Amino acid sequence: MGRIASAFAVGLLFGLGLIVSGMANPAKVLAFLDVTGRWDPSLAFVMAGAVAVSAAGYRAAQRRGRPLLAPRLEIPTRRDLDPRLLAGAAIFGVGWGLAGLCPGPALTLLTVVPAQAATFVAAMVAGMLLFRLMPGVASRPTAETAPAGVDA
Repeated sequence: MGRIASAFAVGLLFGLGLIVSGMANPAKVLAFLDVTGRWDPSLAFVMAGAVAVSAAGYRAAQRRGRPLLAPRLEIPTRRDLDPRLLAGAAIFGVGWGLAGLCPGPALTLLTVVPAQAATFVAAMVAGMLLFRLMPGVASRPTAETAPAGVDA
């Protein structure tokens, strides 16, 4: 199976998992985030399961020496917490807490209940475009454009 076909299959499986687990349901996500009110801890089990599966896949790829469909493992080497990372994490968290959605579940929800996710996805795309228009952003190296051995 080619890389595109496998990425499509994995994306479908991921989207189905988001729907079945409730991660694409904003009300369920907001209930999980409401630790001082009517907290619903069920998504903690979903996250724990995702971490376990990811850890097993990561370990298998490390033992193998490379992923199944890529020439090498792409493991980030940076360990510092710069202001851009912290700001991005804060914006992500605030958006998740306000809307009960983050990008993956929002795109999944767009296929099931388009009216509910359309505003979020439109705002997400607008934010991405606005970020690209910021001075100096286009000139900053990314993981895709940085020379080998240089942290983006």
